[in-house]
Amino acid sequence: MAYALKSVARPGRLPSLPVTIALAVLALGAAGVSFLLGPSHLSASALVLGLVQGHGFAAVIARDIRLPRALLALFVGAALGASGAALQGLFRNPLAEPGVTGVTSCAGLGAVVALYFGWTGTSLMFLPGFAIGGALVAAAILYALSRSGAGTMALVLAGVAVASLATALTALALSMAPNPYAMSEMVMWMLGSLNDRTPADLYFAAPLVAIGMGLLLSAGRGLDALTLGEEAAHSLGVDVHGIRRRIILGVALATGAATAAAGAVSFVGLVVPHLLRPLYGHEPSRLIVPSALGGAALVAAADVAVRLIAPDGQLLLGVLTAMIGAPFFIWLIFQLRGAP
Repeated sequence: MAYALKSVARPGRLPSLPVTIALAVLALGAAGVSFLLGPSHLSASALVLGLVQGHGFAAVIARDIRLPRALLALFVGAALGASGAALQGLFRNPLAEPGVTGVTSCAGLGAVVALYFGWTGTSLMFLPGFAIGGALVAAAILYALSRSGAGTMALVLAGVAVASLATALTALALSMAPNPYAMSEMVMWMLGSLNDRTPADLYFAAPLVAIGMGLLLSAGRGLDALTLGEEAAHSLGVDVHGIRRRIILGVALATGAATAAAGAVSFVGLVVPHLLRPLYGHEPSRLIVPSALGGAALVAAADVAVRLIAPDGQLLLGVLTAMIGAPFFIWLIFQLRGAP
């Protein structure tokens, strides 16, 4: 209830529209820089002409390699940022996010299962389908715990347990991989990467992320009512169970699609909403869109950073976001416990 009281008592302090515009510009700027980076060393004018003209070497690089990677970074970050803001509002738990709650790990496990059994060679839909199914399982477990009255710490511990189990099963599949190619694919899903993404990855991920985020946005007002407690939300005429179902399905679709495209990229949904909450206030409905934009900017910037730090591709996206997010998570726990 303390988190709910803070949600009502601390409104946003800055005008939200200029900040939202700045986040959008930052995200597009980071994606633009990502589009310009690559081993081919083509100039910006050559890449732009390649997009417009649609033929030649520059067109292949721009359309089939650079643009899908830059746009996927935006979609993946937006999915994780919005999902984190929605989960924190749903559970009234500032520690909730797709990675911490096990949603990302279970989505990665689903993708690994599809890769392990070779089903991705049968149909491209198996990979996102299994990733979304894994995310839905994790979200449903947390939903059931929240309905049974589990507290904040119990939900966090349950999320850690689910994530650990999914990671262990993923490691088991990795150790029993039938060939080196399957092993390398599984490692990519465990660590997270946007290397070698294609337009097909974008075409599959983008609609699912958009649908998932649409569900999250449609539940925004209901999430605001839930910050006052379930009884108060019921008294206001809010369909609490319907709101929960929409959030769980939206998070599963968005996070599952993002994981199918980029692997397990953790902590984006934890870091971004907390950085933006002092600027927007604590109402979940006001935080979903800014968190999506902030997540898009963070993932696009991180993807630029991994290529600048390690041009040989040895540093992966999920590793960098974990290096940023894990210390932030520890600091947040100390803050919540009132430690100096």
